[in-house]
Amino acid sequence: MTLLGAHHDDLGATYVERGGRRLVSHYGRPAVAHRAVRNGVGVIEQGYGIVAVTGSERVDYVDNIVTNRVPDSDGEGCYAFVLDPQGRIETDCYIYNADEQLLLFTPPSQVEELVADWSEKIFVQDVAIDDVSAEFGVFGIHGPSATEKIASVLNHAGAPEPELHFDRGSMGDAGVTVVAGDNPTGEDGYTVICGADDAPGVFDTLLNHGLNAAPFGEATWNTLTVEAGTPRFASELQGEIPNTVGARHAVDFEKGCFIGQEVVSKVENRGRPSKQLLGVRLDAPCAAGDELRVDGDAVGELTRAIESPSVGEPIALAFCASDALEGSFTVGSTAAEAAEGDGAADEPTAVDADRVTLPFVDGSATSLRCPQY
Repeated sequence: MTLLGAHHDDLGATYVERGGRRLVSHYGRPAVAHRAVRNGVGVIEQGYGIVAVTGSERVDYVDNIVTNRVPDSDGEGCYAFVLDPQGRIETDCYIYNADEQLLLFTPPSQVEELVADWSEKIFVQDVAIDDVSAEFGVFGIHGPSATEKIASVLNHAGAPEPELHFDRGSMGDAGVTVVAGDNPTGEDGYTVICGADDAPGVFDTLLNHGLNAAPFGEATWNTLTVEAGTPRFASELQGEIPNTVGARHAVDFEKGCFIGQEVVSKVENRGRPSKQLLGVRLDAPCAAGDELRVDGDAVGELTRAIESPSVGEPIALAFCASDALEGSFTVGSTAAEAAEGDGAADEPTAVDADRVTLPFVDGSATSLRCPQY
């Protein structure tokens, strides 16, 4: 549930459900908000689920589970996955070392299972795991002017660096933590974290004080992250092994054992996964789930397809079999069929598609989550 219902209503918000949370979809003109982020700076309330891990053995406990090395110093963070024993992604998360606790920011749909599963695995360790999602407000600040925006409203601290490091300060009367992001929109970005009761005031500060910023919602977040080549949990990550999504940013291949490591290491040593995530430019609108084809044979499928406000054409992220990457692509598109008004055709319309090196758009920063193989 958003913490700012009345404030969003005043801005003309339309809502969407994500992982049991009510989030802003858009404020009426998502493409206009998209361009505002690309050209300046925007603010989004982000619906993370948040898990606190406390106790003297918290760092070792979490480090033995996740794919990346958990930082042991206050003020540092990492991006990581939780895998099942077969190496498939169960959740992704940002992990921040916040003095006496680790805070894990995850998709809200995964919090309950993560807390229950991890709590069951505690034996004699000094560790406690709790869902603290309701205690915090979280905002994303993105755009080429994001650093100037943070500098204009953050007191008692400067804009933090490098990526996933954070500093504490204040905005107005509210204490805040500001994290340097890993650039999921392909622009400079920060995450601002505050107490739940302070969230309305912090949101107002981020929008209206210092350098002005445009509000945006999930619809714009989706188009920005597609253009940046950033995989998202529900559409590209869930159930995949990290190798297939080129997740070098989320996996420390040199660290000790973690759940699913044997599978990940085996694929890594083999040289390439069986499929890869790539970008395609489309000659007509398509939809997630449409088949990616070479010479009429299915070689993969689209995971997200959008009308790109920046590119001005339909684009998509797609999984493709690694042995078909050099093929001449088409997409079997039900969306294009509907646009042509064909009604009940026997076969989806064939749409020409060209592979594009990710990201689609070169912004002020590069998403560290953009696939690398």
